[in-house]
Amino acid sequence: MDEDESLDRYGLHPVGAHLDEVRGLLTVQTRLEKRAQGDGDTELMKLCCVQLYNAGSLDDVLLIWEAKSASMDAACSIDIQLLCGSGLATTKAYLSSQRLPEAEAALRRLLQCESAGDFEGFSVEGHSGFYAAYYAP
Repeated sequence: MDEDESLDRYGLHPVGAHLDEVRGLLTVQTRLEKRAQGDGDTELMKLCCVQLYNAGSLDDVLLIWEAKSASMDAACSIDIQLLCGSGLATTKAYLSSQRLPEAEAALRRLLQCESAGDFEGFSVEGHSGFYAAYYAP
């Protein structure tokens, strides 16, 4: 499946079983990208992250972080804001509560980006609207 097929099938706001399919698709692409940069489809990975961001589940934060961390290309393609579908403060609190190295790494990066001004004017709705315009036909 490519980016266009995923967008056609799931849209930007998948629900129910479609969310599980998006998670599975992201997991497969992340594994490919980790194996060798360029083996995964980073544009498809980004779309999956947008779809999960729009669902706003904290359970997806580390999955999105894993995708972002898969390679340099993925890191550049997947915005740090996509970790924050539940909001910046909620995501920071969630990552702080996790006792996993990947959660600590994600929180460190999130705090660095926040200090650099990457979250000035950020809102969940505003960022979702940005991607709605980005993916508009």
